[in-house]
Amino acid sequence: MGWCCSGICRALALLALLSPLRERGCWGLNPSSGDLEKSPHSDPDPWEVLHRHKRSWVWNQFFVLEEYTGNEPLYVGKLHSDVDKGDGKVKYVLSGEGATSIFTIDENTGDIHATKRLDREAQAYYTLQAQAVDRLTNLPVEPKSEFVVKVQDINDNEPKFLDGPYLAGVPEMSPLGTMVVQVAATDADDPTYGNSARVVYSIIHGQPYFSVEPKTGVIRTALPNMDRETRDQYVLVIQAKDMVGQMGGLSGTTSVTVTLTDVNDNPPRFTHKSYQYTVQESLPVQSVVARIKAVDADIGSNAEMDYRIMDGDGPGMFNITTDEDTQEGVIILLKPLDFETKSIKVTVEDVNEPPVFSATLSRMVVSEDAKVGTSIGKVSAHDPDTSNSAIRYSIDRNTDLERFFNVDALSGVISTAKPLDREANSVHNLTIFGIESQDPAQIGKGIALITVLDINDNAPVFAIDYETLLCENAMPGQVIQTISAVDKDEPLSGHRFYFALAAPVAGNLNFTLRDNKDNTASILTKRGGFRRREQPVYRLPVLIVDSGSPALSSTNTLSVRVCDCDSDGVALSCGAVAYTSTGLSTGALLAILGCIITLLVMVLLIVTMRRRRKEPLILEEERDIRENIVRYDDEGGGEEDTEAFDMVTLRNLNVIRDPNVRRDVTPDTPTFFHYPSATRPSYKSLPDNVVFREFIWERLKDADVDPSAPPYDSLQTYAFEGSGSVAESLSSLESLSTDSDQNYDYLSNWGPRFKKLADLYGNSDGTSVFS
Repeated sequence: MGWCCSGICRALALLALLSPLRERGCWGLNPSSGDLEKSPHSDPDPWEVLHRHKRSWVWNQFFVLEEYTGNEPLYVGKLHSDVDKGDGKVKYVLSGEGATSIFTIDENTGDIHATKRLDREAQAYYTLQAQAVDRLTNLPVEPKSEFVVKVQDINDNEPKFLDGPYLAGVPEMSPLGTMVVQVAATDADDPTYGNSARVVYSIIHGQPYFSVEPKTGVIRTALPNMDRETRDQYVLVIQAKDMVGQMGGLSGTTSVTVTLTDVNDNPPRFTHKSYQYTVQESLPVQSVVARIKAVDADIGSNAEMDYRIMDGDGPGMFNITTDEDTQEGVIILLKPLDFETKSIKVTVEDVNEPPVFSATLSRMVVSEDAKVGTSIGKVSAHDPDTSNSAIRYSIDRNTDLERFFNVDALSGVISTAKPLDREANSVHNLTIFGIESQDPAQIGKGIALITVLDINDNAPVFAIDYETLLCENAMPGQVIQTISAVDKDEPLSGHRFYFALAAPVAGNLNFTLRDNKDNTASILTKRGGFRRREQPVYRLPVLIVDSGSPALSSTNTLSVRVCDCDSDGVALSCGAVAYTSTGLSTGALLAILGCIITLLVMVLLIVTMRRRRKEPLILEEERDIRENIVRYDDEGGGEEDTEAFDMVTLRNLNVIRDPNVRRDVTPDTPTFFHYPSATRPSYKSLPDNVVFREFIWERLKDADVDPSAPPYDSLQTYAFEGSGSVAESLSSLESLSTDSDQNYDYLSNWGPRFKKLADLYGNSDGTSVFS
């Protein structure tokens, strides 16, 4: 009995062909049907004792898509037994979780279907048992087998903030990036499958004061020096979106109420500069003379007062204490008065205070394409002291590190200093200093919040990097991909994108594009019969145009990969297919050609090196002295000699020579003089130096008696220089003949260089010249 899940039967059948099962009662693959099977019996195999079989493939898990909305029951898998011969004697029975109520089985074919919509979040998997029984006796023909049906997740749950809404606090005047609170959202979808449970965070409401980290949900301050006295509470809206924030993801929101807690950053102030009271003379000591009150913008303990008498007639006569309930200053009489009435004047001492801005927060706007030097707005501050000192303005460059703005020191007018880019920074928060001219230590602070207005300066592009798969069995008119676009710009009326195929491929025969009029477009096939072997990948340029003024466009390339798919359209394998023909591919041919060229180059190098290799000039002692003559350059008989010396003559020393015929060349004329035959010892019985001398001697005699031929022995080649020689011929021809009238005595007059020749050829004795 075996199992087959839709979309994998074909692959399982291939595995079955490679590893057939032999063990009885083992779940395996049926190579004929593509189903998993379990054999109830098998013949004994004589080789099983000698060979260890590999474990067969086990498939006991199926997948069913949750929330299936089709009208027909959803196919799950197939149960099949090899006992079933198709004669109707076997029926299939299903039991376990959801059997008959959710899952049904065709008792004849073994096909399993799901009849209800399944919710993975309610139950992630079902454990079932399957069995094949005899239809007549209801007796099992195979043991019961267990398998699991897992519910495959889809993105049907939005992220939820279980701890929301949130309340948080942060001290006023906190620096940029101070952590406020961390929010967390959970998604009930399967975190191990796809991106359905991968959440990213964004801030919907609360900018530019706060920001949220996309991955962690940590909320931080986005503006420095937020003043509680100006605004003490902010309500943020935080969004969590699954699918990693991509289009089509589900989202949930929560609110975060942030309260700025007070810090003691404001001095107390009296509402009047002086107070005047009338006191009766009869007023008893320790009586309350008057009450005065200062105002502090801070709250809580930061607004608690402490009054003191600094100067005048008060010390010793009056004292002042603080009423803890009202925070008033209570003036008490310490000594009796000696007048009928006494007028008391309380003067509040003026303390030098820093400049105060007319508006703590000034909001300004500027267009993204504003030219450098464009005026944006104006800030104003004054000196609260009676001196009313003039104010000079400057920008805290810690809040404008790239120096996008300038402020006029006298007028407080803020202007642009660099080109702006809304997509890089849409809001600029500047801290403006107001400095007293008379006392530069007195510095007031104000905030200028500058918002950059958008212009259409970015073209739309694909929303994501699409991976488009096209089945080889796709039909004409089939939608293979739905695309969308994103644009960094933010027009007030929202985005509107238009899609079309680029002009070079608008009339292609493979694909077409349909604009859905909702900022999406569908890619459809024009034909069927796509084959990976013919073309594994198609490149489709798509033109996207926005609705801005002026409209901008971009061309994005969509890659379509041709795949082998099952009957349900699930891709099994994609990309190029290797050819099975016997011919070689282009890459293989190039590799072979490269090897051949490399071998040829190596052979040429070896031959060249051998040709250039020179023989040593110094003779080795082991070498036969008889070869020494031929090792030197042999010039033969001079320029007129065109034939080489016959080495056979030297190597065959014991051959009996006929004095009538030369052994090295064929003479042009016969020999006129003959030597009588003489018996002499063999050359092998003579010493090496004697052999060489005797051989040269015989050659000289042959040359003497054969005047018709030029000399060919090695000795003569060093002497004869040709017919044009100034020194005439030095040939040994006729030099030892008694009939020759040639006289070589003049060699003695040529100097020491010719002394050896004079000794050789000047000797008229018939004995050996080398003896």
